[in-house]
Amino acid sequence: MDPDAVAKAFVEHYYRTFDGNRPGLGGLYQDASMLTFEGDKIQGAAAIVAKLTSLPFQQCVHAVSTVDCQPSGPGGGMLVFVSGSLQLAGESHTLKFSQMFHLMPTPQGSFYVLNDIFRLNYA
Repeated sequence: MDPDAVAKAFVEHYYRTFDGNRPGLGGLYQDASMLTFEGDKIQGAAAIVAKLTSLPFQQCVHAVSTVDCQPSGPGGGMLVFVSGSLQLAGESHTLKFSQMFHLMPTPQGSFYVLNDIFRLNYA
């Protein structure tokens, strides 16, 4: 398994799903998963999807600039750090963001998001 290839595939899938079918992100999280979104901590797949689907915009497009990953611990986990910009529908400017995912393997051979931290970057 090439960690960089897994991270790249995960990131492409995550943002394509976020931009086109936000409720579809539920399968990437489990009950132990935690999201910190702009400092707000949310735990559990259902609560995370509820938060993401209740954001005050319906449409956006993510443009990923960088993806960095590292193996995490003996359990086969991975840390994935993403930077990029997002364009909200009807807005002329883009917003810069950073997001970190801690991916953990499943018995089925895929990964789920154990930890997810998202921040807009204001400069």
